[in-house]
Amino acid sequence: LRHGANGTHERNSWMQRTGLWNEIAEHVERSLHDREVMLEVERSQTRRLLAAMQVSPNGVVLVDRSERIAWCNRAAGAHFGFDCERDHLQHLTNLLRHPGFLDYLRGENPGNGVNFPRQDGTGSLKVYLFPFGDAGDRLMLSQDITDIERADQMRRDFVANVSHEIRTPLTVLSGFVETLQNLTLDDEERQRYLQIMAQQGARMQALIDDLLVLARLEGGPAPPLNAWVDVGDILDQAEREAHALSDGCHQLVFSCEGHAKIAGVATELISALTNLVGNAVRYTPAGGHIRVFWRSSVDGSGEFSVTDDGPGIPKSHLARLTERFYRMDRSRSRETGGTGLGLSIVKHVQSRHEGKLLIESVEGKGSTFRLTYPPWRLMRDVAKLESS
Repeated sequence: LRHGANGTHERNSWMQRTGLWNEIAEHVERSLHDREVMLEVERSQTRRLLAAMQVSPNGVVLVDRSERIAWCNRAAGAHFGFDCERDHLQHLTNLLRHPGFLDYLRGENPGNGVNFPRQDGTGSLKVYLFPFGDAGDRLMLSQDITDIERADQMRRDFVANVSHEIRTPLTVLSGFVETLQNLTLDDEERQRYLQIMAQQGARMQALIDDLLVLARLEGGPAPPLNAWVDVGDILDQAEREAHALSDGCHQLVFSCEGHAKIAGVATELISALTNLVGNAVRYTPAGGHIRVFWRSSVDGSGEFSVTDDGPGIPKSHLARLTERFYRMDRSRSRETGGTGLGLSIVKHVQSRHEGKLLIESVEGKGSTFRLTYPPWRLMRDVAKLESS
């Protein structure tokens, strides 16, 4: 009996020990499983973070304490000419040697950033370095500022051009005012001076009006797709202004092939065409021919064309004609009364109406300016088609 009792006691003790080890094993297994789940969650979050940085338009580079590239995204590769796999753990200073960047890398004001040219010479970059963690690592961010610098330069040029364009007539006005105040003039001289002053005042007024038009175009709402303007009305307005400006000095022909309506803002569409017609009248010598034509295409699109047999435009100037205040001949433009903003206004109007401004010219043989519009901006005027 004693032996049997001892055996039973030993079996119970062994089972208790076995059960304890099983519990420990299960606990360890659960802990390992939970840890693996947490690690997978962390790995997933890391992959998501790296994927997010990968699609960032800004360059991202992780730099270790030894100034080696630990990781970079595709944008950084494009900015600096890195190969993110080949250049892994390469020293940053072996790949970026611009003096301004090296001074910044060794400097003490990382928040200021530094500007320097892209490796491929196609623009400029803004670069920031930020320390993070306790291991001396740094995060390098880069931004392509080529368009920003170009816009800043355009703003500076715009202010300089506006100042110049206003200063010239203002100087003339001031000079004649001083003359009228200090000299005794006969009626004929006084009237001549007053006429010149009126011309210069009108020139400044025209410049201000065009600047206001540009401001409205750039800041205004998009043209509607449900407000229709008859191309015939646009042609009629352009024809009236052309005859008034030409005063019988040119052969003017206006015609329309295929009646249609354009979805958009009437004043803007009229402004675009009258600007082109006005330029044709101003720059075509007396006796020249100017033809203004509307054509509807079978694909549903349409275009205005303004053709003249004037002096034409040298090929080297064509690409820059729509720049604000760009002139081939400043003295000639002032004689004809242009502000240098007309074609810029036309380009803005076309862009807002999803159209294009196309320019063709041969020096000595004349020019053709086309205003094209896509099918979804046009509607055939069935009533006029049937009546014609």
